[in-house]
Amino acid sequence: MTASILVVDDEKAIQEILSFTLTAEGYEVATAGSGEEALSRVEQEDFDVILTDIVMPGVDGLEVLERSRLLNPRASVIVMTAYAALETAISALRGGACDFLEKPFEIEDLKQRVRRLLQYRETIWKDRLVPRALQERPAGGTLVGESDAIRAVREQITLAARAPSNVLVTGESGVGKELVAHAIHDASARHDYAFVAINCGAIPEALLESQLFGHVRGAFTTAVQANPGLFVAATRGSLFLDEIGELPLPLQVKLLRVIEDTHVLPVGGTRPVQVDTRIIASTNRDLAREVEAGRFREDLFYRLNVVHLEVPPLRERRGDIPLLVDHLVERLNTKLGTRCLGVEREALWTLIGRPWKGNVRELEHVLERAIVLGGGELVSLRDLSADPAASHGAPPQNLRGAVRRFERQHLLDVLATQSDKRQAARLLGISLASLYRKLHGRADDNPGRTGQTPPDSTPS
Repeated sequence: MTASILVVDDEKAIQEILSFTLTAEGYEVATAGSGEEALSRVEQEDFDVILTDIVMPGVDGLEVLERSRLLNPRASVIVMTAYAALETAISALRGGACDFLEKPFEIEDLKQRVRRLLQYRETIWKDRLVPRALQERPAGGTLVGESDAIRAVREQITLAARAPSNVLVTGESGVGKELVAHAIHDASARHDYAFVAINCGAIPEALLESQLFGHVRGAFTTAVQANPGLFVAATRGSLFLDEIGELPLPLQVKLLRVIEDTHVLPVGGTRPVQVDTRIIASTNRDLAREVEAGRFREDLFYRLNVVHLEVPPLRERRGDIPLLVDHLVERLNTKLGTRCLGVEREALWTLIGRPWKGNVRELEHVLERAIVLGGGELVSLRDLSADPAASHGAPPQNLRGAVRRFERQHLLDVLATQSDKRQAARLLGISLASLYRKLHGRADDNPGRTGQTPPDSTPS
């Protein structure tokens, strides 16, 4: 896509020269004759680069720089002036300018600077130095299920979206905490602005500070250009801090300061930048215990835990598994280019009975492996039994556990060749009720007892 550039100068001749030069380079160029006109255009359009004079009547270039960072955080700003002074250059660079040009300048020099700046933007915004920073929606789609537990989560999302308060989403790994964060953002008044996500545990501390709060040019050896940071990128939108429990204590102090003051101070900078960002944090840790252990600041915990949403693990909403399976199979077909129609009834019963310590993420991985290795129209028990997840970890040390594991695998092997459950029970020498109990992982120490046999249909 062609880069768009806004040229701001109160001299018409300068506008025309720069517009002609940059258009000839293949860029889309717009012009503004004043700071007021420039800010009006920035409010209505997205620009990749803003090239602005500093000394202008009314709104000057430094104000254009400061306000454009709020209106369009992704725009990179180059300032230029005929009244060059070291103090002016430092002020502009500390305010977030990516480069500084002294008039008169060489046209070739200008073209090279713009080209280098756009290449740098490509690295920062598109090559994902910060994984999954700016995105439309995470892989996984929407919250799927009709259980009471998931309905309660949806109701809480609706209530949380109405207020600007910070939200803490908790739950085990793989339950869909990021989906909840997205849903809150999408239902809020901020939905037209950016949803920015970062995993606090996936980035080294030194780099994490720069990515969150930004840095000025020259702040460290590799800071060849200024970076506004993710708080600025999420202004008027939402910032999702995934795995907030992994945030180092020094950065917890700085995050608390940003929440209290609504300003960020870029690394190496001296001028704070105002931000308007809603924070949605998530963790699989018990932050209250982390506070007691001294690993998480109590004041930050209360600042984040204004609204608390707990996402239930999959084992507590097994009735949603058939709906999740249908949803995931459809999505995996798109991803893999396959034509799987679904899961056989006995295989579905097996999926419902698993412990799912990895929750929905584990379910998706199991289905993906079964679809890839099975290759049939329906996922069968044989496809699932070939999956390492069926063994649920290391072999048990006690004899009873080992016997039960062997028993379960033998059940799956028989059912893989005999789809009729009643016939399979007769071959195994057990009752149909016992077969169902064993498939669901329940002990059957008293083979003579009776139990309710599940209906001979797909569970819902």
